[in-house]
Amino acid sequence: MSDALVLVINSGSSSLKFALMDAQTGDAVISGAGECFGRDDACMSWKVDGNKTEKTLSAGSDHHQEAMDIIVGLIENNQLSDKLQAVGHRVVHGGETFSQATLIDDAVLAQIDALKSLAPLHNPAHVVGINAARKAFPNLPQVAVFDTAFHQTMPEKAYHYAISRQLYNDYGIRRYGFHGTSHYYVSREAAKWLNQAPEQTNVITVHLGNGASLCAVKDGQSVDTSMGFTPLAGLMMGTRCGDIDPSILEFLSKKGLSMDQIHHELIDKAGLLGVSELTNDCRGLVEAAEEGHRGAQLALEMFAYRVAKFIASYMVPLSRLDAIVFTGGIGENSLPVREMILKELAIFGYQSDADANAAARFGAAGQITTQDSPLALVIPTNEELVIAQQAMAMA
Repeated sequence: MSDALVLVINSGSSSLKFALMDAQTGDAVISGAGECFGRDDACMSWKVDGNKTEKTLSAGSDHHQEAMDIIVGLIENNQLSDKLQAVGHRVVHGGETFSQATLIDDAVLAQIDALKSLAPLHNPAHVVGINAARKAFPNLPQVAVFDTAFHQTMPEKAYHYAISRQLYNDYGIRRYGFHGTSHYYVSREAAKWLNQAPEQTNVITVHLGNGASLCAVKDGQSVDTSMGFTPLAGLMMGTRCGDIDPSILEFLSKKGLSMDQIHHELIDKAGLLGVSELTNDCRGLVEAAEEGHRGAQLALEMFAYRVAKFIASYMVPLSRLDAIVFTGGIGENSLPVREMILKELAIFGYQSDADANAAARFGAAGQITTQDSPLALVIPTNEELVIAQQAMAMA
C-alpha cells in the first residue's frame, strides 16, 4: 500500500457510496455504501480485508453525516489517517462551468448547487455529501470530479440542439453528456492497448449498463456523445427510453397524463424493461430470450441495433477508427449482446471471435474480434480510480 490514499465519495439523495482508494495501484482498501437514508431502515455496510460489516443507522439522524462519521472511524481504527491525502467527490453535472476536476471551496460549492436545475436529483445530494465530508475532514483538500467535464471538448456543431439561440442562452439547453469519467478512463486504457499516446488515439467508447452511452473520442478528446441535456437521451437503456419523438410528450399530455406520469413512463418504465415487459436485467433477458420469450428477444434486438447505429454514426467525426471499446456492466460481461452488436456492424467488416469474446468478461480485458476484422476491445471501467487520481493531482 502506498501513502497516496484518496477517499472517493458518491453521494446520492438517499445513499452514499465510498471507497478508500490507493491512487497508485487502484486497490480499494476499504469500500462500502449507505442506503435508505431518511428512512427508519437506513443502514451502512462496508468491507475491510474482505470482511463485510453492516450497521443500522439511527432513526431521525442526519444519515449523510452519520455515514461520514462511520467512515472517519474506519479510517482511524485501521490507522490510515496519515495516508489519506484527499477526498474526491463524484458530481454528476458541471454544466459549462467545469471542464476539469476542481478543488472545492465555498464558491465552487455554490456553483455546484446553482447547477441543480440541470440535475435536480443529483447535484443537491452531492452538496449534502460534500458538506458532510468537509465537516469530517476539514484539513483535507476536497475535489469535485464531474461526469460532464470530459465532454466539454465537443465542438458547437455536436453539442448545440437545433433550437433557438435564446433557449440556449437563457436556459443552457444543449448536449452535455454523462459517464465522462468512464469514457475518459477506457479511452486512455485503449491507447495503452494500442501502444499509442492518448492524443493520437481515435476510439468509440461504448458504456453499456442500466444507463448507457457512447462517446466518439478523437485525438484523446470527446467530440460527440449520445446522452444529451439529461441522461435520458441517446441509447435505449435498462428502464430509460433513449431518443424518441419529442411530440410524444405533447400527445400523452393531451391524453390526460401529467408531466410527472410521462416522466415516470420514460425514465422508469421504458427501455429493456418496457419492451420486454419482463425485466431490465440483461442476464434475465438473455435467459428468457433463449427460452423463446419474444419480448426479451425484441428488447435485445432493439438494444443491439440502436447501439450499432450510434457506433456507425460516430465514425463520421473521426478521421479514422482505431477501436470500438466496450465497457460497463453489460459491455464488459454480456457475450450475446456484444455478438449481436458486432453482427449489426458486419457491413464494416466486424467479426466476433467466439473464444476471445468468451474470455473477455468478469474483469478481463481483451480483443473480441477476429484478426482480420477491425478491432473491438473489452476494457473494464474504473471510475473510482479516475476520481482518486484526479483528486490526488489536485491535492
